[in-house]
Amino acid sequence: MKDRNLLKGLFLAAVAVIFGVGATRYDIGHVERAGPGFFPLMVSSFLFLLGAGMAVRSRFMKPEAIYFNVKNIAIIMGSLAGFAAFSHYVNMISGIVFLVFVSTLAGTSYSIRRNAIISAVLVAIAFVFQRGLGLQLPLY
Repeated sequence: MKDRNLLKGLFLAAVAVIFGVGATRYDIGHVERAGPGFFPLMVSSFLFLLGAGMAVRSRFMKPEAIYFNVKNIAIIMGSLAGFAAFSHYVNMISGIVFLVFVSTLAGTSYSIRRNAIISAVLVAIAFVFQRGLGLQLPLY
């Protein structure tokens, strides 16, 4: 298989199936009273549809070569590991800031202002999840 667009669609669909099957281990509930497995099942269903659409769309596009940038993969994996470490040993706000500032090193442009804005928005979303939904997030 030498078509990057097809591979992206199939990979996304496979990840969606894995998480969708995992979601069925929990009580799904009903739409009016959702169980803990309802949200992951819905998200994985939408991701599966997106991946299937990408795979079908790739059949109508010119195939693109597949390449792996090992440096960028290492940067992203390192930023995820740093996020987990900072969130566990310091707090989640520092983990979010670390994740944003390090992961953008894998991109083509780097902007401290843009990273600060993205970090602030993600921290605000985390506060909404903590306060509004009652999630136990170690933000501070």
